[in-house]
Amino acid sequence: MNITSDIKYIGVNDHDIDLFEGQYVVPLGMAYNSYLVDDEKKLVFDTVDQRFGEEWLGNIKAAVGDAAIDYLVVQHMEPDHSANIARFAEAYPAATIVASAQAFVMMKCYFGTDYAERRIVVKEGDTLSTGRHTFAFVAAPMVHWPEVMVTFDTTDKVLFSADGFGKFGALDREDPEGWDCEARRYYIGIVGKYGPQVQALLKKAAGLDIKTICPLHGPVLSTPEEIAHVVKQYSTWSSYSVESPGLLIAYTSVYGHTKAAALRLKEMLLERGCPKVAMADLARDDQPEAVEDAFRYGKLVLATTTYNMDIFPWMRHFIDHLTERNYQNRTVALIENGTWAPAAARVMRSMFEKSKGISFCENVVTIKGALDAASEAKLSALADELVG
Repeated sequence: MNITSDIKYIGVNDHDIDLFEGQYVVPLGMAYNSYLVDDEKKLVFDTVDQRFGEEWLGNIKAAVGDAAIDYLVVQHMEPDHSANIARFAEAYPAATIVASAQAFVMMKCYFGTDYAERRIVVKEGDTLSTGRHTFAFVAAPMVHWPEVMVTFDTTDKVLFSADGFGKFGALDREDPEGWDCEARRYYIGIVGKYGPQVQALLKKAAGLDIKTICPLHGPVLSTPEEIAHVVKQYSTWSSYSVESPGLLIAYTSVYGHTKAAALRLKEMLLERGCPKVAMADLARDDQPEAVEDAFRYGKLVLATTTYNMDIFPWMRHFIDHLTERNYQNRTVALIENGTWAPAAARVMRSMFEKSKGISFCENVVTIKGALDAASEAKLSALADELVG
């Protein structure tokens, strides 16, 4: 695939992966993107996952034949992008490796060498020319590792964005939901904790005349409409703003009574005109999907049983996922179930103590076993508060 007249896609698609980063289900597979600049001097951006090293080296050869490669730019040292540095260095012994100072420290951790005899250490504001192209390096620490940099081609106005603007899914599989859904799940899962750092990078990017975005995962973005849309979405996500009207009800249920209350609340909310009510059974549904919805909407209902004077483990796991990603600026409602000593609401509330901008609904619903007239009335009052 040609990105421009002399920038070529040389990445690979992974259809065998079961869990990305050991935790994210990727039903459409995964793409590990790499790019080659076929200029007076030839440059490669990033390698690919270890399992695809031979295929990737074959892609380089298919693009330039037996020609030498002059530079390998390493923007991000996470192994799904950097695992083949040593293999590349052996295949192209005359090539110079270009990366940030921290990236070279990490190379020694992974490969036992920091390539001191064949490297260029770059920092913010440095440039590199390959002939027609001049590349400017932009520091992007904690998007989402500390050594990350992105690179702007000042000639063709291409931003090589590392993990920024990426999404789950192989490039040869059509995503029926378009870019947003899997990009949102990817962003929140992978980068969500680092909103301020993403905001800082967006400010830098605003000063660039970007015509094309080449991320390390997901499709190349090459129209003004695409670029404007993804930048807008990243601005929303990284500022922890509400993206869509509606709410998520996330619940755990041992014998079905808490689930029944969650479903009844959904009915009440829809009757009152709530524009969207998403549901998640935290013991059965994909937790990263539930985390995605919690960040997408402005309101969140948590419903769970008291369990060993604490909360059900899957609910604790879910709230931990939220708080470690800096969940903030949201309204949270609490529903607890406990036949003899309900304590879940207190425990759930305490888990958000360090979270910014969390407002709790006044109506806390306590169920002792199954819904009765009193708890249903309280559920109705909660529905009024949530749509009010």
